[in-house]
Amino acid sequence: MTNLHKIKLDICEIGRRIYDKGFAAANDGNITVRVGENEVLCTPTMHSKGFLKPDDICTIDMTGKQLAGSKKRSSEALLHLEIYKQRSDVKSVVHCHPPHACAFAIAREPIPQCILPEVEVFLGDVPITTYETPGGQDFANTVIPFVKKTNIVVLANHGTVSYGENVERAYWWTEILDAYCRMLILAKSLGRVNYFSEAKERELLALKDKWGFSDPRNTAEYKDCDICANDIFRESWQSSGVSRKAFEAPPPMGAKAQPASPAAGSGDEQEQLIQLITQRVLAALSATK
Repeated sequence: MTNLHKIKLDICEIGRRIYDKGFAAANDGNITVRVGENEVLCTPTMHSKGFLKPDDICTIDMTGKQLAGSKKRSSEALLHLEIYKQRSDVKSVVHCHPPHACAFAIAREPIPQCILPEVEVFLGDVPITTYETPGGQDFANTVIPFVKKTNIVVLANHGTVSYGENVERAYWWTEILDAYCRMLILAKSLGRVNYFSEAKERELLALKDKWGFSDPRNTAEYKDCDICANDIFRESWQSSGVSRKAFEAPPPMGAKAQPASPAAGSGDEQEQLIQLITQRVLAALSATK
């Protein structure tokens, strides 16, 4: 039998974690757990996730109708329900606003791959959706192109949504992603990031497969893709307004990888050229005074 009280306690615990981590300010965020074919436990709207009690958790059906609970269900429940409809293996969904991942969501900057082993094994390519006003079915539909190929999605100008076989596992992916995004921002402030070699990345993909974590790059459909270039979700970039601005593309890795154009030059070469031009302009201006 399903121990509903224990599951509600688990939801409260994850709510406390996302609040304490700064992932859900004030009444931000929402958490659900599917407990039956047509029953889902859901956190209430307008309630801090850091101070939830089991009695606060309501029950809704797979259409979003509230079945039980004294407090009104989350206004973003349809997002969770759409994920359950698309993924029968998913039993819990966590949505919140982790600040470092949200920085990428706001900048529409693709999250670089092939930099940190844990991210390659547990997450893989992380997509960014198109933007929609939160709450409605159009908002929920933004995850549909991605939900079957990943366990975490960045919601453009909004937050993240992650999902798994229980509420703690669903939360893990969010915590891993935000820690990674923070590392990327810190590394960028030092000047650069370094990418794995193709051989080392393929070792991680083999390890991921051995441990039972799925990754599209380990399937026949993507066997020839550029394994470090966000190829799994690249086709969505134009419609989502995503483009590389802060981080350079990784070196080409894979049968279909396209070498960078020699004419474009590296970021260091471009920076040197800009500095040289600036120096010459300043020198010319000084000479005319």
